[in-house]
Amino acid sequence: MTDGNDREGNVGSLTSAEQIAHRQAILDTLYTHSRGLDRVDAELIKSTYWPEAVVDYGAYKGAAYPFAELIGPALSSQYELTQHVLGQTLIDLQGSMARTETYVQARHLLIAAQEELSFSGRYLDTLELRGDEWRIIQRQVVMDWSRCHAVTDQRDSEAFGQLSKGHNTADDPSYPFFKENQ
Repeated sequence: MTDGNDREGNVGSLTSAEQIAHRQAILDTLYTHSRGLDRVDAELIKSTYWPEAVVDYGAYKGAAYPFAELIGPALSSQYELTQHVLGQTLIDLQGSMARTETYVQARHLLIAAQEELSFSGRYLDTLELRGDEWRIIQRQVVMDWSRCHAVTDQRDSEAFGQLSKGHNTADDPSYPFFKENQ
């Protein structure tokens, strides 16, 4: 692996401010993709891919833009909510290309909130820098394991009933929150 300075195998070595900026931009792209999945926002998902990007999500292998259009309705038809939490990301930065391995814990609350499907895996992404923007050019999803278990929905309980509730649409409280300062 390289750190962008062609130094092989120097794990933990210091990098430049520019390298840190590139790494942060890559992470922002990955985080935005997960937000797009959880809000079933096709345009947000597309914003993380280059137009010719391809994905391998197991049952769907092909162009990323059509995937972005299909995944929202697929998720909404099966799940009330999803949450994709990203863990550590290993970034192999090679000039204007980067390869990443990102751990993901995805939780899916099935319609009627009776069961939850949990997925543990990794995203293997290749990203390209064009101008000053990093986007995904290729994604492969790797499943490490999954499990399904019964849920006792507590969202409307006395303890949690007054909290704002998440939605997988623009009704989610985060949309007006981020628009307040624009």
